[in-house]
Amino acid sequence: MDLRSFIIPAIDIKEGKVVRLYRGSFESVKEYPLHPEEVAKLFNEIGFKRLHVVDLDGSLEGMPKNIEAIKKIRKVFSGQIQVGGGIRSLEVCQVLDDEGIDLFVAGTVALREPSIFKSIVEAFPDRIILSVDAKRGKVAVSGWQEESSLGPEELALKFENLHIWGYLYTNIEKDGSLEGVDVDIYLKFKKFVKKPLLASGGVSSLEDVKRLYGVVEGVIVGKAIYEGKLNIKEI
Repeated sequence: MDLRSFIIPAIDIKEGKVVRLYRGSFESVKEYPLHPEEVAKLFNEIGFKRLHVVDLDGSLEGMPKNIEAIKKIRKVFSGQIQVGGGIRSLEVCQVLDDEGIDLFVAGTVALREPSIFKSIVEAFPDRIILSVDAKRGKVAVSGWQEESSLGPEELALKFENLHIWGYLYTNIEKDGSLEGVDVDIYLKFKKFVKKPLLASGGVSSLEDVKRLYGVVEGVIVGKAIYEGKLNIKEI
């Protein structure tokens, strides 16, 4: 297995800096002394095929706020880049498309303004990843600050017949915790959908990654890399 295709390293950006949240809390931000483009360059040198970039300021404010950092990442990373955080309009997707971003991760707009989400999908077929962010069994939106009444599968099924790329399911209660992954939630979700699924939340080791191999089509890994729990150079 080539884990460089299966693992999708995450670069979370807040005010131009690389950070990680703990269980989605903006009160628990850990900042790393790294520039986003430096990290992206390292991931490129190792041979990862895709990057997951999150504009955390954008997720709170409803539109991307770290475009300059995203531009620098695009210049040094040759593989695919998917960007999330504030992707809530066609105009934002067009701006990112102009910068060479391959895939757009959107969740809040799908829940709150499904007609706009559908228009985005029509404009960028097979390039939109529906972000399904779950906390206590319900979908959370607006940078995970607000919980909805919908379950993850309910949200996914609303858009399964559209030309989306697939889904990114984040287990918020595990995110940034290094507590290990919950494989069962992805197995359950897979029973409802046919499109590709990416997993996120709780990865603490290479063993966690291997447990997800064959269950999902890719896994987002952030804190485990930055804290040295998963040695990417060995991959």
